[in-house]
Amino acid sequence: MRTRLLAVSISLALFAPLATAAQPDPETMVVVKAEDLVWKDYPGLPGVKFAVVFGDPSKAGPYTIRVKFAPGVMSRPHYHPEARFVTVLKGTWWAGTGDTFDRDNTVPMPAGTFAMHYPRKVHYDGAKDEEVMVQISGIGPSGTIPVHPGETPK
Repeated sequence: MRTRLLAVSISLALFAPLATAAQPDPETMVVVKAEDLVWKDYPGLPGVKFAVVFGDPSKAGPYTIRVKFAPGVMSRPHYHPEARFVTVLKGTWWAGTGDTFDRDNTVPMPAGTFAMHYPRKVHYDGAKDEEVMVQISGIGPSGTIPVHPGETPK
């Protein structure tokens, strides 16, 4: 009996720190878990949702967002005032450049791909046959300026 109690005590001593691990010092590190993200509809682009991971894209300073495109949903030609750094997290993201939307003239970027949008350069992007999720970082304030205001994605 005594040996069994000793074994249980040793197990608890070894594994208790794992169960009660402290959170990192918030002045040293920010941790955001995927399950804690708050997804919202992207204004003016049905089938697209976004979640702010860090910062506030509408304000000066660094930000990171995640964007989900439903299958078949692509943005129309637009640009951003700031450089944007994009990593494809899920699916194949398709991107094209220029003022004229052409779904067939897009480049496939599978999960793991990195891309950088230069400031004020026109592009369009999204999903074709599957849901796509990208993570975008930049230095705000951010914005999305349509090349053809009022053009609605189909």
